This record gives sequence, C-alpha cells and structure tokens, in this order.
Amino acid sequence: MGSTVEHAFNVYRGTFIQTNRLPASGSTPTLCRNQGALWVSTADGRIKGWDWEVHEDADFGKLMTQKSWVDLDSAEPINVSSSAPRIGVKVITANEERNEFFFPGFIDTHIHAPQYPNAGLFGSTTLLDWLNTYTFPVESGFGKQPDPKTGSQTQTNPKDTPLHGQHVYDQVIARTLSHGTTCASYFATIHIPATNALAALCHARGQRAFIGRVCMDEPKFCPTYYCDASAEDSVTATRETIDFIHSLDPSGRLVKPIVTPRFAPTCSAPALKGLGDLAASFNPPLHIQTHISENLNEVALVKELFPQSDSYAGVYDDYNLLTRRTILAHAVHLTAEERKLVRARDAKVSHCPASNSALGSGICPVRTLIDEGITVGLGTDVSGGYSPSILEAARQACLVSRLLGQTVEWQKDHPDPGDDEGREKLSVAESLYLATRGGAAVIDMAEEVGGFDREMLWDVQLIHLGGVREREISPLETFSNGDADLVHTGPIGNVDIFGTETWEEKIQKWVWSGDDRNVKAVWVGGRLVHTRR
Repeated sequence: MGSTVEHAFNVYRGTFIQTNRLPASGSTPTLCRNQGALWVSTADGRIKGWDWEVHEDADFGKLMTQKSWVDLDSAEPINVSSSAPRIGVKVITANEERNEFFFPGFIDTHIHAPQYPNAGLFGSTTLLDWLNTYTFPVESGFGKQPDPKTGSQTQTNPKDTPLHGQHVYDQVIARTLSHGTTCASYFATIHIPATNALAALCHARGQRAFIGRVCMDEPKFCPTYYCDASAEDSVTATRETIDFIHSLDPSGRLVKPIVTPRFAPTCSAPALKGLGDLAASFNPPLHIQTHISENLNEVALVKELFPQSDSYAGVYDDYNLLTRRTILAHAVHLTAEERKLVRARDAKVSHCPASNSALGSGICPVRTLIDEGITVGLGTDVSGGYSPSILEAARQACLVSRLLGQTVEWQKDHPDPGDDEGREKLSVAESLYLATRGGAAVIDMAEEVGGFDREMLWDVQLIHLGGVREREISPLETFSNGDADLVHTGPIGNVDIFGTETWEEKIQKWVWSGDDRNVKAVWVGGRLVHTRR
C-alpha cells in the first residue's frame, strides 16, 4: 500500500480461553472464557491490553478509532498526511463459526529430543531394560565418543553434528510446535556439538526452550560406547554448552541452558557435586533437570548405589541439585518424607503419564503432590512417551488419575476415603492448567507465560475445531440419489461439533479427541512460528 505507518501492535479478535491464575494454595483451576479484542506489542511480544466489550464489528471500529489504529492489511488507503497520529496494527481474527479460539501455548516440561526416532518403540521392557535396548544406542549416534584418555570432545561447532542428528532435532521441534508446544525443556545427548545444534535450531525456529547436555559418567551403569570420560569432563563439557547457549541468546529471551544429570545411577558422586556447584555458580542459579523415582527397580538401584543418602530425593539434595529451579521428572514413587523434602526445597515435578503407562512404571499420585504444595506440570517424556503432544499428556493425566483409586496400593493407604472419595481424579480444567500455568511455574516463568495476563509474552496457539455440518438434504436421501460422498469441510480432525454443545463441552471434546490438526497457528513471543493451511 506504500504506507509508512509503523506496525506497532497485533490485534487479536475472537474468543480467548485460559485457566485462571490460582488465588491460593488448594484452589481449584477453572476454565475462563472472554470474547473481544486483545493487543500485543510488536516491539516485545507482550500483551498490552484488552477490551472484552468488543463483540460486533461496530464495536471494533470504535476501538480502532479510539486508539488511532489503522489496519495495515485493509484494502482502504492510509492517509499518512493526516496531522492526527496513526498507529499501524494487523488484525488476526478467530472465526466463531468455525469454533476457533485462542489458547495459551503448551509447555512440555520433560522431553528427550534425540529419542524422537524411537517414539512408539518400547516393546514390553521396563525402564532400565528400555534404556539399554532403545535409548542409549540411538543417543550415541548424535556424535563421537569422548576421547577415553583425555576426556575431551574436540568438536564443539553445531555443524559438526551428524546430519541425521540435525534432521531429528529439526523434526522434533517442528512436530512439537505443530502440537502447540511453545516451550520445551529438552534433554539432549552427551555430545557438545549436538547439544549446541539443538539450541541453535530452537532459536532459529522460534521455540522457547531449555537445553540440557546429558551428563552420565558412571561406568558401573553407563555403556562403554556412550559415557562421559570422567566427572570432570562431564562438568567441563556442560559448561561449554552453557557458554554457547549464552552466546547464542545472551538475554535468555528464547533459549536457556539447563544443567542435566541424566539421573542418579548414571552419575558418580563427584559428577553430581560438580554439576550442583556449576548450577549454583551463576546468578541467578541455572535451572536443573533430572529424573526421580520413575520405576521401583530404579529406586532400589539408587539405594544400592548411594547408601549414604536417606532417599532418592536425598541424593540430589546432598549434592545441591534439589533447588527451586529443579525439574524432577516422573516422581511416581516418592515417599511421604521425600515429598516433604521436595516441597521444602520448592523443587518442581514434571508429570509424564503417557510414559509412565507405556513403560509400566506406575501411576503418579498427582493430586497428593498438589495438595501437599508441590508445583506440577506435564511432560511428554518422548520417547518413553509415545506422543510429542502435550494435549495427549493432558488427556492421559485425566485417564490415569481415574485409575489410581482402583489400585491395591491406593486402597491400602485409603481404606476409608470418606468425603475425599474420587478426589484423586483430575478434571479437564485441571489437566489444562498443568499444561499451561502449571508448566509455566515448573520452568520458573509463571509471570511470563501460560495465560493472557497483561505483560505476559504472547506464547499462544489458535485452535480450530471446525463448523457444524449443515445439509439441506438428509444423508439417507443423499444415498438414495446415488451420492454417497459425505465428506465435507465441517469437522477438523477427530472433533465433531453438532451445535448443541456449550463452550465448556467443546473444550472437553478438544481435550479428549483433538490433535495437531486442530492447531491452526502458533506464536512464541509474538512471532508466528507455525501455521496449518
């Protein structure tokens, strides 16, 4: 149009659905729905305001005039010679007839990027067997084994990552974005260049991410072909990836490092101590991620390897790895004493229900964790988890919570549940809270992402469920006329809307039947990073 009016805001119109910010511990999440307009600054990608009274086109026109906004995509010419200041905006509309709505982006608090080729491959093995059969072999292919004599990794450039590894990382980022994941906490491999490549690809594609080089130096557990040469090498190599990520994104606007001891059995005591000291040496301290109490055999192994520690959680606490910036994946079999310790240190938990079911690890008592004041989010745990979708994790969280009360162990601990019977079950609203605001709290970004609060980053997905199928002729008459083609443009994916549902019921249908086909667009920090035509 030849306009010189500056593009200052993106203005979003339509329906906005989110979970509420919990006013106090013990509060129950609910779904909130607003309709109107919301605007985001193009300068910093943050929400600057909204007007929930803007419903009709006339109302929106008044808002545009009041704000001195001009639609840069309008067919009408912009009068730049006018003395009145004009502020350029672009308008993005969620189509009500197609049941479209804006929803906060999902946060995956635990995912193994190099394992993505193995998604859906876990056979009939349990955790420890699965690691040796599937996981360690695929991860080892992302680079060369460190020199056993010097412990050094001569390559650090991301481009030194094998081409196959680069393709895997690019694919898992693209796939998680397509499922509405705006932020992911990734485990990489022991390789410096491959870890740096994952960070560089997340940064280029625009996905918010925490990137962790996996640390594993314990020869008693780690395979000889995939192991850090020493505890010192494990810490030094981790520092190199931290330095690269800080140089890639000095402000930490998009990509941040996270210290990543794989889990206690793969790390020697000196490595654990070195990693705890490394995380604490930064201001603020670096985030930490690891696994805990996923499998009963694993718990027994930790007790055998670390007899000096009181518990599995105690091992991490002994080495300064249990902090308010620590993400503990799984936490299926924590004891009451361990839960108290986790809460006291304000460490966070990533609940990975699909993985726990797939590997037969058990059912995490999420309600108990929440009731005891522990912050919980959701993780896909690819490839222990078969799907890169946090929406799938949300529905699995609901499902396994419904089974928890049927287990012998639960019934033994709750012989007379009384008024609390069935309390362990999670609702759709609660699972979506874990997927958004809960996840934001886990990654220490509760004030930044997870909702539509003022000054939050626009990390958001546009969901479309499709319209209601309307036909002037009945399906029976269609068949009788020889036209059996019932394919139409109404529903999208597996979600069928018939026009009788309340908005809450539409959300339930999305959670139980939705997939990536329902994700029309994704923004991270105000930047459009994924669209589906």
